[in-house]
Amino acid sequence: MADSAGIQQGSPAIGAVGSAPAAPGPGGAEGSGAAGGSARISVKKAQLRSSPRPKKLEKLGVYSSCKAEGACKCNGWKSQNPPPTPPRSEQPPITANLQEPCRSCSHSLGDHVTHLEHVPEDEINRLLGIVLDVEYLNTCVHKEEDADTKQVYFSLFKLLRKSILQMGKPTLEAQESPPFERPSIEQGVNNFVQYKFSHLPSKERQTIVELAKMFLNQINYWQLETPSQRRQRLPNDDTAGYKANYTRWLCYCNVPQFCDSLPRYETTQIFGRTLLRSVFTVMRKQLLEQARQEKDKLPPEKRTLILTHFPKFLSMLEEEVYSHSSPIWNQDFLAGVSGGQVPVHTVISAPPVARPLYYSISPASSVELSSGGVSPARKTSSVLEPSPVGEKRKPSEPLPQEESKKPRVVGDIPMDLINEVMATIADPAAIPENSLLSAHSARDEAARLEERRGVIEFHVIGNSLNQKPNKRILMWLVGLQNVFSHQLPRMPKEYITRLVFDPKHKTLSLIKDGRVIGGICFRMFPSQGFTEIVFCAVTSNEQVKGYGTHLMNHLKEYHIKHEILNFLTYADEYAIGYFKKQGFSKDIKVPKAKYMGYIKDYEGATLMGCELNPSIPYTEFSVIIKKQKEIIKKLIERKQAQIRKVYPGLSCFKEGVRQIPIENIPGIRETGWKPLSKGKEVKDPDQLYSTLKTILQHVKSHQNAWPFMEPVKKTEAPGYYQVIRFPMDLKTMSERLKSRYYTTRKLFMADMQRIFTNCREYNPPESEYYKCANLLEKFFYTKIKEAGLMEK
Repeated sequence: MADSAGIQQGSPAIGAVGSAPAAPGPGGAEGSGAAGGSARISVKKAQLRSSPRPKKLEKLGVYSSCKAEGACKCNGWKSQNPPPTPPRSEQPPITANLQEPCRSCSHSLGDHVTHLEHVPEDEINRLLGIVLDVEYLNTCVHKEEDADTKQVYFSLFKLLRKSILQMGKPTLEAQESPPFERPSIEQGVNNFVQYKFSHLPSKERQTIVELAKMFLNQINYWQLETPSQRRQRLPNDDTAGYKANYTRWLCYCNVPQFCDSLPRYETTQIFGRTLLRSVFTVMRKQLLEQARQEKDKLPPEKRTLILTHFPKFLSMLEEEVYSHSSPIWNQDFLAGVSGGQVPVHTVISAPPVARPLYYSISPASSVELSSGGVSPARKTSSVLEPSPVGEKRKPSEPLPQEESKKPRVVGDIPMDLINEVMATIADPAAIPENSLLSAHSARDEAARLEERRGVIEFHVIGNSLNQKPNKRILMWLVGLQNVFSHQLPRMPKEYITRLVFDPKHKTLSLIKDGRVIGGICFRMFPSQGFTEIVFCAVTSNEQVKGYGTHLMNHLKEYHIKHEILNFLTYADEYAIGYFKKQGFSKDIKVPKAKYMGYIKDYEGATLMGCELNPSIPYTEFSVIIKKQKEIIKKLIERKQAQIRKVYPGLSCFKEGVRQIPIENIPGIRETGWKPLSKGKEVKDPDQLYSTLKTILQHVKSHQNAWPFMEPVKKTEAPGYYQVIRFPMDLKTMSERLKSRYYTTRKLFMADMQRIFTNCREYNPPESEYYKCANLLEKFFYTKIKEAGLMEK
């Protein structure tokens, strides 16, 4: 059941969830305050979701209608001792007993949660998330002084409150749904770069791309001024139109940063020129003023970019924003832009999660809730300080405060030394050009260089039955159909054509000199959490250049942006090697129930999967690894320079000494040598027996131990004992342990390891037994380390 609340065009706007000056002002950029509030809410949700179920039911009872006999009309349990109004931020959460009566209807708290007794845990946790969003909005309502802001805070509060009562999903209902204007701001800026700078050499063009990313990032985290503030500043302006966009921005982009029960969109992807025109002048002025004020705090490598190039970039963009005849806002603009339903994703877009454009120019400070008239969501931060791009920080991610408190590990390298070494390798000119294409370079190195020079381009395209077809996109789709047909001769042409032109499928296309030379055709299943890769090919005369790897890396980043973190594909015998190199394996992480019936089973092909890590920038991953290697190399060289000392030769052997301990060799420890840290050998037989017995009991109790409990029966596995010469099982190990056979930990570990090795030798990787062996082996070594029998 989906709840909805009507949001009229021009209805009172929600108070801005971002920075707001103490006095009315023209808006600004969101920063550390927004990140801190979002992170704190995420932590609270994680803590509440990990609570015992009775505690969860108590929490939900406060927001659930009474189910007692007699048609009680109470819509939520109310405590006999209500909290103060407005609520205090330090007020402890409501704690109540399920038998405690309601102040409104006198029925017990348990009568309000009877409908939740058999609700699955996932649904309970979802409702608890909405509860915390409701409480946060309630605090905002009481803290906010602006009347329009307070009113819409309250309307969203009622929407979420209603969704808890009806156990539905909150849905904002408006006359229009995102996107509100096309082309979007993001697409318009892409068009601007193509229109004005496509003729530049790759290095200069890359500078423009960085400026465009910086600009889009600022818009996505920009604080819009309220309609009342705008009326005071521009009395003759179209306030009604601005108010409509302001309300949409608050509901779809801003508030959902804190209340993730509501769907969230990027400002640059759902708004177009109209909103950009309303904020551009003020935004440009504030950004440049902030840059001038804080120029001494800017990193040296960013100073020229921000103080010299950025003002020129904004001036040129301003002309196109306010021009009535600029071609960049035309949906049929052909400079690398799609006019169809599926946009062409070029290299310029707001940066993905946790990948800021440049280092912050002022330290992020935590802003506490004030007792004044500003709502808890409204904070102030530096305009040019990079906001945490994308989604809220996950509960599992450490907060900035936790990072600073992290204890220093013995052996850590001082950050001053790291920064000093980084400075020596940061300049690309310091790395010889020929080394990039050496035998040790990454597979996608050459492709990445070609992309930077503008030789190749990557675009996600697709057919559309609802929009006017774009000629260029159709030509690319035909080119992709030809590439797939030539490179996959065993696949029927009709089948390839049907999928390439199917609106449900998209294709990441590789373009060189204006023609298609490769691509990956795929279909996304967001509800199931995976994407099926259907075709993957590069034309034969362009292979062995790293294009295939770079294609897959772009596809991974595209899916991380769209929050789909699993790939599935059926690979034939010729493609298995390629997919393995790209991180695919036969160990499928997606539950079978998720993809059964969604993807086609290909005869003679092998199902392979790949799980994506959203923290990895895949297109730059090999560069990062290379830089890490350079850092280590430089650190070793520095260490060697420090300890370069000649010691006299050893004379003890002339005196009849046959051998000495290694640690007695002069200078050996200065080189970084350390004695081998072997696992702890327990000398007490009884203590060893007790430790091994405990570990064996844990292993036998594990859910994946069932295939190894007893010796393999010949009737169940014919030929097993011809393949496995030294069988082992947990029953045999128990008998050996009882007879005190294991006099050392090594004997015990060797027998256990033989179980896992035998299983993998006899069974295929896709079998259940093979997977059980891997999981149980990992669990076993965890227990060994916990017992101190192995180096941690």
